[in-house]
Amino acid sequence: MSVETRKKPTEVPELLTVGFVTLLRSLGLTIPIGSVIAFQESLRELGLENRKSVYWAGRTTLITDPENISLYDQAFIGFWEGQAFIEQDLSPLIQTVTLAIDDGPSLDETANDEERPEGEVINLRYSTSEVLQQKDFALYNLRELEEAHVLMQAMLLIGGSRSSRRKLPSGKKTQYPDLRRTIRRSLRTNGEPIRQDFLERGKRLRRVVFLLDISGSMETYARALVRFVQAAVVGRRQVEVFTLGTRLTRITRELSSRDLDRAIDAAANSVQDWSGGTRLGETLRIFNNDWGQRGIARGASVVILSDGWDRGDASIMSEEMGRLQKVSHQIVWVNPLKASPGYEPLAQGMAAALPYVDRFIEGHNMESLTNLAALLSE
Repeated sequence: MSVETRKKPTEVPELLTVGFVTLLRSLGLTIPIGSVIAFQESLRELGLENRKSVYWAGRTTLITDPENISLYDQAFIGFWEGQAFIEQDLSPLIQTVTLAIDDGPSLDETANDEERPEGEVINLRYSTSEVLQQKDFALYNLRELEEAHVLMQAMLLIGGSRSSRRKLPSGKKTQYPDLRRTIRRSLRTNGEPIRQDFLERGKRLRRVVFLLDISGSMETYARALVRFVQAAVVGRRQVEVFTLGTRLTRITRELSSRDLDRAIDAAANSVQDWSGGTRLGETLRIFNNDWGQRGIARGASVVILSDGWDRGDASIMSEEMGRLQKVSHQIVWVNPLKASPGYEPLAQGMAAALPYVDRFIEGHNMESLTNLAALLSE
């Protein structure tokens, strides 16, 4: 009766397995600790006498990517056979990573993959528009202000519509019969009005009035907001822009130039109280008396871009906001400070105006202005 004897496991120095794995890792291969343990156990069962067994033990436990087989072969020959194994340039395994701004399609993006050379640089790109969407206007530099203005120009600012007194032909039955078209059409049927035509109220673009606070407390935000209102003036009809400070100044004509630098220079020359004090109540009274009576704010969406700091009498602010509310379609107050953690409208101007405001929103970054444009389009 023969007794089957099991081969005693071979003691394999851990220095050999650890040294070989360290060599592979230094060449860029990723080898988890579990694979190292499996390799060690395989060598204990197979032994070190047969180099072919050692080769396959390492290849099956340490290599998971077929692209790394050639590198493994060279490392195996160099480590276990003691021969020089770095016969090829390993530089393609070391990839240089660069960071580029994604301002548009590049030639590399349109090129065919077959035309790209080996070992090419990998470009990690990020979109400046995504970064600027969340960045506070107070932290913008001059280059970022220019980039933000390009985004503002592409922003859709419809401003909504309102019913017009002029009636237009309608394809459905309404309460307004179109007698002229009905009689004219009846002439084709010997005076019999077989088909009756109707009219419906037309639509016209609703006016948007921007009241921009250019006082000292709003200086860091006003430089970005003035670009926003300039893009609105250029890209849309029925827009009026006034500045609020110690006086009221209309700058619609100055901002109508498509050249941004020329428009801002013209506006700066017209505004005498830039970065000065604030008398919101007094300037709103001037607006209501001089421009509100002309119908500028009647039925319009009035957008006040201000932090609400006012050195004047709060009762005046409350009274003038009440007058403005009665003639306007809606009042939207855009306050850059609203995004601050724990903000409360405690400034006397803001507290006095808030009961007459229809929408109170943030205005500190591009995302908030996008929300404003969507709000005005409702």
